Amino acid sequence: MKAVHNYIAENKDRFLEELFDLLRIPSISAQSEHKPDMVRCAEWLAAALVKAGADSAEVMPTDGNPVVYAEKIIDPKAKTVLVYGHYDVMPVDPRAEWNTEPFEPVIKNGRIWGRGADDDKGQLFMHAKAFEAMCATDTLPCNVKFMLEGEEEIGSPSLYKFCEENKKMLKADIILVSDTSMISLNTPSITCGLRGLTYMEVEVTGPNKDLHSGLFGGAVANPANVLTRLVSSLVDENGRVTIPGFYDDVRELTPAERKAFNKAPFCLRNYKKALDIGDVEGEAGYTTIERTGVRPSLDVNGIWGGYIEEGTKTVIPSKAYAKISMRLVPNQDYKKIGKLFEKHFKAIAPKSVKVNVKFLHGGAPYVAPTDMPAYKAAEKAIVDTFGKKPLPFYSGGSIPIISGFERILGIKSLLIGFGLSEDAIHSPNESYGLEQFDKGVNTIPLFYKYFAESK
Repeated sequence: MKAVHNYIAENKDRFLEELFDLLRIPSISAQSEHKPDMVRCAEWLAAALVKAGADSAEVMPTDGNPVVYAEKIIDPKAKTVLVYGHYDVMPVDPRAEWNTEPFEPVIKNGRIWGRGADDDKGQLFMHAKAFEAMCATDTLPCNVKFMLEGEEEIGSPSLYKFCEENKKMLKADIILVSDTSMISLNTPSITCGLRGLTYMEVEVTGPNKDLHSGLFGGAVANPANVLTRLVSSLVDENGRVTIPGFYDDVRELTPAERKAFNKAPFCLRNYKKALDIGDVEGEAGYTTIERTGVRPSLDVNGIWGGYIEEGTKTVIPSKAYAKISMRLVPNQDYKKIGKLFEKHFKAIAPKSVKVNVKFLHGGAPYVAPTDMPAYKAAEKAIVDTFGKKPLPFYSGGSIPIISGFERILGIKSLLIGFGLSEDAIHSPNESYGLEQFDKGVNTIPLFYKYFAESK
C-alpha cells in the first residue's frame, strides 16, 4: 500500500484541480434546463475513468439521464467490486444564502465549498482517484466496475430499468457506495442502515381563480389556509404521525437494542448549538438519534401558493401546494405508506376545496449485515486509516436505489461514506473537508486489499 499512498500524496493537487472541473458542471437533475449539463457531466466522467485506468467506459442512455458505466477486469476469477455513485446534484436555492458561487468551487478553512463537493461528486471522485492510484502502481487486486447515475436526487427513476436490462454486465460480489456520512473524524462509522422514503405532492384547489381577499375573505375557503391546517394535523403534539396505519409495520426496538443504539457518541448541547436552535422536537419518548435513525417521520419539504413576491397583493389564491416526505424504517412499505397518505389526506379535506395527491418517488429501507466480508474489510481499512474501529451506524437518510440493487441484482451494498454533518448537503454552502477527501481516497485501496483477501 505504500506505493499507492505515495502516488496519492504526489498527485493530491492535481486530484483537486480535476475535482474542481467536475464541480463546475451544474448537473442539476431536478431542473430540465440543465439536461445538456447532465450529458456533459456524464461524458466528463467517462473520459476521466478511462484516463484513470478503465479498460472501457461508456455513456449509456436511459429513459432519463445517462448512466456512466466503466470497468477494468484483471482476472475473471477475482472478486468484483461495483462502485455506485451519482453525478447529479441538488438545486442551489435559495441562491441568496450562498457565500460563494455554487458552481465555482473554492478552498477556504480547509474545506472545498460548492454544490456537489460532498454529495456526491466529491465522494464518488475519491473512488475514481483511488482506482487510478491502484492502476498506476499495478496493485489493483479486484475487478472494478463503475455505475454512476444522474438521477439519484430525483429518486433514480431510470436506474431500476437499467439494472433490470443489464444484470449480467453489472454482476459483482459487492456494491461499494460512498454517499453517506460518518459520525465524526474522531468517531468513524460505517452506515449499516438507511431509512426508506415516500415522497408526495399535494394540491388544494378552492375557487376557480384568485379572488380579492376583501370582497371574498371570510366567505370562500382559502386553499393556503386549508392546506396549512391539513398539513399541521399530520403530526400530533407528541410528534406522532396521525395517518391511520402508518405505524402498523414498525418494529419496536427492545430495551437492550435501544441501549446499544444510544451508545453512539452524541452531545445534544453541541447538536443544538450547531443548528442554532433552542431545543429539539420529535416523537415523544425517543432520543434524537433514535428519532433520526430507527423511527419514521413526516416533514413538509416545501409549501407555496398565492402571492410571494415583493410588496403586497391582497388575494385569496385559487391553489396551494406542498411537497411532503416520509422517512420509513424496516418493514414499512413505501408504496403502502403512499396509499395510506393519499387516503387520509383526501378524507380530512373539507368539501370547500378539491384535493389532488401525487406520489412522486420513494424507496424501501435498507439494512447491511455487519458480518459480511465486505463490511469486515471496510472495518479493517478504516482502522488502518483512522486508528480506530468504526461503529455501525443507522443513517436517517435515504438512498432508495440501494434496496433496489438488492432486489434486482441480488447484491448487497457497503455504505462507506466520508461525509460529515457540517458538510450541509442539500443546503446552501455545501462543503467537503480536505481531510475527509484525503482519508477517503487513502481508505478505499485498503478496502480492496482486505476484500480481495477475505473468504
